[in-house]
Amino acid sequence: MKQRYLLLTVVFFHIAICSFSQQEMKIEQFKCSRLIPVYTPVLIDSVDINNKKFEKKDLLQSQINFDEVFTSKERLNADTSGIVSLPFAPWDAQKPDQDKALQLLSFNIDADRYCKAKLTISCTDMLEVYINDKKEKSKETQEDSLSKAQNIEIDLALEPTRHEIVIKRLVAVKNFNESAIKVTLAPAKKDSLSRLTVSLDAPRRIKINDIIEGNRLSGSNLSPGGKYCIVSFYNTLLGGNGSGVTELREVKTNKILYRFPSSVRPSWIPNSELIVYSRDGVKDKDLIQFDPATLEETTLAEGIRFDSYSFSPDSRFLIIGIREEIPADKGDLKRLLSPSDRAGSYRGRYSLYLYTFNDKSLQRLTFGKTNTYLSDISNDSKKALFTTYQEDITERPFSKKILYEMDLQTLKIDTLIQDRFISSASYSPDDQQLLITGGPEAFEGIGENIKPGQISNTYDNQAFIWDKKSRKAKAITTNFNPSISGSKWSTWDQKIYFTTEDKDRVQIYSYDIKSDQFSKLNLPEDMIAGFQVAEKSPVALFRGESVSNAYRLYSYDLKSGKSTLLADPFKSQLDKLGLGPVKDWDFTSSDGSTIYGRYYLPYNFDPDKKYPMIVYYYGGTSPTTRVFESTYPLHTYAAMGYVVYTLQPSGTTGFGQEFAARHVNAWGKVTADEIIEGTKKFCAEHAFVDSKKIGCIGASYGGFMTQYLQTQTNIFAAAISHAGISSIASYWGEGYWGYAYSGAASAGSFPWNNPRLYVEQSPLFHADKINTPLLLLHGNVDTNVPLGESIQMYNALKILGKTVEFIQVEGENHAIYGYKKRIEWNKTIHAWFAKWLKDQPEWWETLYPKKD
Repeated sequence: MKQRYLLLTVVFFHIAICSFSQQEMKIEQFKCSRLIPVYTPVLIDSVDINNKKFEKKDLLQSQINFDEVFTSKERLNADTSGIVSLPFAPWDAQKPDQDKALQLLSFNIDADRYCKAKLTISCTDMLEVYINDKKEKSKETQEDSLSKAQNIEIDLALEPTRHEIVIKRLVAVKNFNESAIKVTLAPAKKDSLSRLTVSLDAPRRIKINDIIEGNRLSGSNLSPGGKYCIVSFYNTLLGGNGSGVTELREVKTNKILYRFPSSVRPSWIPNSELIVYSRDGVKDKDLIQFDPATLEETTLAEGIRFDSYSFSPDSRFLIIGIREEIPADKGDLKRLLSPSDRAGSYRGRYSLYLYTFNDKSLQRLTFGKTNTYLSDISNDSKKALFTTYQEDITERPFSKKILYEMDLQTLKIDTLIQDRFISSASYSPDDQQLLITGGPEAFEGIGENIKPGQISNTYDNQAFIWDKKSRKAKAITTNFNPSISGSKWSTWDQKIYFTTEDKDRVQIYSYDIKSDQFSKLNLPEDMIAGFQVAEKSPVALFRGESVSNAYRLYSYDLKSGKSTLLADPFKSQLDKLGLGPVKDWDFTSSDGSTIYGRYYLPYNFDPDKKYPMIVYYYGGTSPTTRVFESTYPLHTYAAMGYVVYTLQPSGTTGFGQEFAARHVNAWGKVTADEIIEGTKKFCAEHAFVDSKKIGCIGASYGGFMTQYLQTQTNIFAAAISHAGISSIASYWGEGYWGYAYSGAASAGSFPWNNPRLYVEQSPLFHADKINTPLLLLHGNVDTNVPLGESIQMYNALKILGKTVEFIQVEGENHAIYGYKKRIEWNKTIHAWFAKWLKDQPEWWETLYPKKD
């Protein structure tokens, strides 16, 4: 009997919500600001330049910061009929002397789906109505009672997110007690199933604007002595405009000492607490030294040309990089010099120069057509490492790399290493060893840790120590699963600090040379960037973000292991957001592998409900890391009412060499099976997922994976492929870097020696198996994955009579970065999933109405 009563209660509650959503809602409470005095201007003339007289309604145009109401704690309540009487505000200390004032009223509307609604405002005063900071309508008349007041009606098209309503009223203080307002909200009849919620202070669901807009930490740089740091911020405003600021801070006190002009890009001079930056001079550029202790500038060098520069450790000279262009062909015809010549940067060639401060001389260090890049300068400032890169298209990875050491006094060079798979080189503190990073195949594979028959994934970076005396390399990461993405050999404690892809995190490990041991630093964030260790003190600086917060700035004490928060610029915006929880969920695949993953739940998640789900997976071969800020911000998908599941299937870097090597010559094999298996197991273990309403999305290689998955399974109710590869062969030949990426993903396999791979693993050749509604998204100037990859699949599915849509983003490359375009692109993604996973086609049909 109790269970039956509970069931009837739940049914009644559901009916009540639905029927309530069909009725007119009275706004019963408003946030309100103080009375803000406004003044009638001094009438110098009777009319303005347009021959218009000044009228009372013109006072409405006075600008008021909406924070006056957003931060207010005062409330106004309606009576049972929905009318709010507006007596003189008791929280004002005294009435303004003049007769006129402005007051802001506000409330929020949240929609659970895209819908149409009508907002009706009846008020005795003149007013303006703003929705999401945009003025929608005005009322320029004043009445003495609501029965005589002129109604304002606003037709709303509500996307499933928070909508902020602000009413700016012009009130006559002397007659304030006679003012009244009534506001109602009603969904359109055809949107009777929509649920509208009105609130004042409830946290709002995150949306794409929160990922794009706001004040963010954009860079940091620690001084060699650890006393100071340079910190950069960038604030993106509503509409896309923004501004940046760079601050000089004292690390210990976190005190701001100076703010640099936006044109300045400061950095530190080695072994000093002095700053250097460049400035346009009379001829070429000048180098300026800035002293944090005195805040004074000194000109170090005038009229020098450079594209990059590095100080010697003794600060006596610079090694400068200068880029020159191979001359372009005359006329309208262009002869390609290489497959890479289609990219705009190919013809640039870098050479090295030496600039000495004492005699202000500039001389060449390298000469020729081969690209030459500085790797490091020895700590005694006597020698330099530089690398030459020369394209060799006949052998992967398609370039010859040679590491040289140059004696900077005689310019004699010593050829140290010739290896296609090395990527960086730096000196040890005593200059007797080199720290080398590169692919597992570097040094003839001495550090490889893969199964027989596998080919290493060149994106899974490893570390080596090369001894200058013996001229031999030692692999130090053979049994270290994280992938190396950055490194610094510390002069303070002689340890090497590695920035690593560690599963789905970016973490810092220290490596002790003597014990040959790695130790993970206990840092407070999932994703670490810009980790720097001071040269002369046990201080480090880093930026960190996690799945549910933007980047913060920290200092770190190498002795105590303690992190100290220095800056959290996004905190005030984040505090207003309601984010659902993020939980880890791993499974064991059918071949015994552990496949790591995590899932995001909607805000105000109800475990007794059934939710549609979106599955997201890697593009390229890097893991889907635990970032908050992303081109594919998973929290925003969850905020739309989806469970979001992301996993790290075979081929992902950061899980060990063998796991990463599964990416090579696979193109969906095993990986697709794991995504399908993981999705099914997740649904089986989580009753709150509607297994009939699952969508999937991926970009680049992930876009390929979206298409490939639909040829292997019908478990998905909707799919989105952004910049996806439909034919491996055409991508290999047409993408600017298609053949280079294929050098890793299809190592040794070409259309002529392994046609089966290029055909059988290409979704285009199995388009007839695709039954899932598929949305193809593509920037129409994509140079990485050409637009033709989506064109081919679109044409195929259209010919086959399948459900497919193709949206091109004008003027965008491989990723979508334009402010307005990025918002529209995300709304397109949300609308597609709403149509197929929620049976709510209205948003999609509004964005893309039928035209045939």
